[in-house]
Amino acid sequence: MEMRRLGRTELTISRLGAGLAEIGFELTPEDVLQAGRVLNAALDMGVNFLDTAACYNISEELIGATVASRRQEFILATKAGHVAGDYTGEPWTAETVRHSIERSLTRMRTDYLDLVQLHSCEVDVLERGEVIQALLDARQAGKTRFIGYSGDNEAAAWAVESGIFDTLQTSFNLVEQKARYGLLQAAKAQDMGVIIKRPIANGAWGAPNSPSAYASQYWQRAQAMAALGPLPPEAPDNPILLALGFTLAHDEVDTAIVGTKNPDHLRGNIHWVEEELPLAPEVVEELHRRFDELGGDWEQLI
Repeated sequence: MEMRRLGRTELTISRLGAGLAEIGFELTPEDVLQAGRVLNAALDMGVNFLDTAACYNISEELIGATVASRRQEFILATKAGHVAGDYTGEPWTAETVRHSIERSLTRMRTDYLDLVQLHSCEVDVLERGEVIQALLDARQAGKTRFIGYSGDNEAAAWAVESGIFDTLQTSFNLVEQKARYGLLQAAKAQDMGVIIKRPIANGAWGAPNSPSAYASQYWQRAQAMAALGPLPPEAPDNPILLALGFTLAHDEVDTAIVGTKNPDHLRGNIHWVEEELPLAPEVVEELHRRFDELGGDWEQLI
């Protein structure tokens, strides 16, 4: 597995990361053996970046129950800011962030986090500053090694320009390319680590119907871009390989997080990254051209 330096954190992470929302929302506590097969397979095959969030249902508990004994083998990233679990406070307060970090430490059976990210808050929350200070306090106390922002559009630009955060997690894929209009470059200029969410566009490219209600806009964009004609002959037939290859073709990207609850799907993704990529430059350029032609009014989806 190709490894990259995650910006100024100096953490060494796998180019393919494991997004753990699907495990959290689609498995139950009784599925701990299945979660363990996925997570242990990821670590065994060189995927060392695990990305979760306090609000991903039981994701953090399953991490703690399955791979806590291998803590030195992976980089652990979570997110905070939303009200989750049995907590009864208000979202986007310092107290909520502090509680979330303590809860994450307990649930994942670890005494430190590698990265805590603010989870898609808007600019007004960032400007108010109290949740940022809560992250800085947690870093000072050794509860997290680094801090980041996860989100899109104006808030992502604010986070980059602030110079406060060590990493940026943002949406980027073949039908969601606005980040290459300056955001990714600005993050790299700050030596921020760049983590990409939704790198396969929720499976929208090549799907006969919208894969989910959440992905309906991605599916509509994919339909419009595909209607411009065949891609260059070098393009892979597999739409997921095409989407993943497009995202990883951009050097600003340090890791792309892909989620699955299926160990075989995980192994397939790893095989593609290690054996089937990179995409031919002609394919990437054509996908750029199509987005540039059609996507001027398409904002990053939150």
